Amino acid sequence: MDMSQYLEIFIEETKEHLQSLNRCLLQLEKTPEDSSVLNEIFRVAHTIKGMAGTMGFMRMSRLTHDMENVLHALRNNDLKISTKLVDLLFKCLDSLESYTNKVIETGTEGIEEYPEIIQALTNVIKQKTEAVNEELQVPRTISAFPEQDREIVINQYEQNVINKAYETNNLVYQITVILNKGCVLKSARAFIIFKTLERFSDIIKSEPKVQDIEDEKFESGFTVVVVSKKDAELFSRELNSISEVESVLIKILEPNKAIEEAVIKPEAVVVTISNEKADELLQVNDSDNEAAQQKEDANLKKAKTGKTVRVDIDRLDVLLNLVSELIIQKTRLEGLEGIQRIPDYVETIEYLERITTNLHDAVMKVRMVPVETVFNRFPRMIRDITRELGKEVELIMSGEETELDRTVIDEIGEPLIHLLRNAVDHGIEPVEKRRELGKPDTGKIYLRAYQDGNNVVIEVEEDGRGIDVEKVRKKALDSGIVSKDAAAGMSRVEIIDLLFKPSFSTADKVTDLSGRGVGLDVVKTKIEALGGTADVESELGKGSKFIIRLPLTLAIIQALLVMVEDEKYAIQLSSIQQITNIAPGEIKMVQKQEVVLLRNTIIPIIRLNEVLEVPDSANNFKQKTVKLVIVKKGDRLFGLVVSRILGQQEIVQKSLGKYLSGIKIISSATILGDGNVALILDVNSLVH
Repeated sequence: MDMSQYLEIFIEETKEHLQSLNRCLLQLEKTPEDSSVLNEIFRVAHTIKGMAGTMGFMRMSRLTHDMENVLHALRNNDLKISTKLVDLLFKCLDSLESYTNKVIETGTEGIEEYPEIIQALTNVIKQKTEAVNEELQVPRTISAFPEQDREIVINQYEQNVINKAYETNNLVYQITVILNKGCVLKSARAFIIFKTLERFSDIIKSEPKVQDIEDEKFESGFTVVVVSKKDAELFSRELNSISEVESVLIKILEPNKAIEEAVIKPEAVVVTISNEKADELLQVNDSDNEAAQQKEDANLKKAKTGKTVRVDIDRLDVLLNLVSELIIQKTRLEGLEGIQRIPDYVETIEYLERITTNLHDAVMKVRMVPVETVFNRFPRMIRDITRELGKEVELIMSGEETELDRTVIDEIGEPLIHLLRNAVDHGIEPVEKRRELGKPDTGKIYLRAYQDGNNVVIEVEEDGRGIDVEKVRKKALDSGIVSKDAAAGMSRVEIIDLLFKPSFSTADKVTDLSGRGVGLDVVKTKIEALGGTADVESELGKGSKFIIRLPLTLAIIQALLVMVEDEKYAIQLSSIQQITNIAPGEIKMVQKQEVVLLRNTIIPIIRLNEVLEVPDSANNFKQKTVKLVIVKKGDRLFGLVVSRILGQQEIVQKSLGKYLSGIKIISSATILGDGNVALILDVNSLVH
């Protein structure tokens, strides 16, 4: 069978399971006594094993099988959870992620093995087995039919059917059929069993459900509840005569009108068997219980995801482009000249405006992904770094449900990794130092996300040593980044901004974590490429906070259209603070920089016609006032001088292509309603 058609589904679901496994292992280390977390880990490993086996990825399947053996021993209290054992399970997780990445790249799991991990898992089981064998001196007593321990839940409707059956002189049987362990076509055998039962009875309940049995989603046994006038011996004789049936257990269900929900548990048949047989049956029992649990989880998942569908991101991009073109045409209709603006025309345009806006919002909501998908990878990273550095750090996350556009989500992971590593390495002090300062031994790092208007804000805050401004100034002087005179006149904010310079680092030596000066440079470059900003707040001895502000989406934005001489440009509305007119005489020169005093704030002036090298307009005339668009970058304001304000407009961002990608002050372009192209200014690059 060609399994390639299921490859994408396998990859997506495996990613989700590995993310869940990562989260559960961290939780298990914190609360080793929580059996529900251990059960969840077992279920995830079991699911990955089944999926990998189905796809033919036998190395993944073998690794998860050995993981299951260890997890099974933990569940039976044959092993105790320790840090070394959790480390081993994390190594298994890393190996599974490596296999998955190989599948993504090549479509196969590759040829790489992890013999040291397999051997470590085998040694754990071997040590456990030897210890258990020493303790066991007598044969164990166990139920010969493990499936009969399964609980069958009878709801009110089914109980009413049972009661009605007895009123009409029928009997109700609970029949558990166990197939041979080596049975190959289990669903076909189950079909014969059901056909046999239907000859003598009416089936009112099946566990697992009939559909799951047809799909072979069960281990070696299943249970049915039937109504019949025949005696139990007939059912026992007929069912035992079917090939591949190992045993049949029949229990009579009594009527009970008083209960809302009855749990019928058949009596156990107890026999004495050898240790080897007991081990075999225990494994079968565990597998069947696990199968029942997986079936229940699958049913819950079906109920939860039955109204959802996986959609490739490329299809959403096509849909978004179509919506973008619709918005462009709507804008063009609004700007058409020579059309009589009769009420019907105006009403139609307004209705089209509402439709396109709602359609745009709907498409954007489909593309939105919670930042939780990025945040979930960080607790493990913090755990590993703190163990490497010998520090004690607690990561506290909030706002994981905050949503961002998928294209933004895919890009913010790397900047956040650098900020968090920086917080642990540079920010949080060693335990001894924190004790000297009267701080708790465990440092805290807060990772927050929240929506602020059309932006999403992500904060990384720690309660560590804070930024030593004088140390940064001295380091900048020693490395030649700034001159002595320039350094003396720099403000605190300007000195902290030096941390974002390429190759600048305050670390005294290069380590695996820091010292090369690439971390914060990557943060700044990546965030500004996404149209966002990165700011820092710090207090020496108290800690630092890095604030990242990102646009909700990169596709369709609200912008202000302006004229610079005879050319049209767009400025993203989210970066604009205000628009004002000033007299030419109010512009002053301070240290070779034009500035204006506005509400007791000195604001540097940037003349766009000079920066953009726009030729003078043929219709240029002396203006009595200067039009300023005040934009904000971080805590600082800048005034952009423009010729004319055209107004606010919803625009669609279009890439400039790879040949124009090096232009810093232009981020992208848009097509206006008249068909002309307007360039979108990158405010972050302009103010530099």
